[in-house]
Amino acid sequence: MYEPIRTKSVHTTMAGTASDFPHRSREEELDIQLAGHLAALLAVTDELRALTPSADLDTAAERLAAQVARLRGGRPPLRAASAAADDPCALHRRAHTLAGRALVVAASRADTAAAILAAERMDAHGAAPKPAGPKELSSAG
Repeated sequence: MYEPIRTKSVHTTMAGTASDFPHRSREEELDIQLAGHLAALLAVTDELRALTPSADLDTAAERLAAQVARLRGGRPPLRAASAAADDPCALHRRAHTLAGRALVVAASRADTAAAILAAERMDAHGAAPKPAGPKELSSAG
């Protein structure tokens, strides 16, 4: 009743068979994504360390570097010296956002160690001092 298909599918690859190019599993893709988020968080943490040195930030940077190295197969992350020109409050907000992204990816790949670290960093950056708002003027009356 139906005639067989005589042409190649439009869904085949230009390279030929599907095995001609590398594929990554979902877990490998999540590892790459999580390592990227944690490396970005490490960069912001290093900037904060340059502006406001603290033992907590030093410990966090070491732990973040260890997680990035673990996810990248033992290769340590590149770390650059910070220019330290940014506003600490803006850096804390950026770090909080990055930690949240890392937490989402860590949770989706069921990486408990990375999820705990990301949650701790979210708490730490969420509790960071906020910028002082404009002062109210008192009316002389």
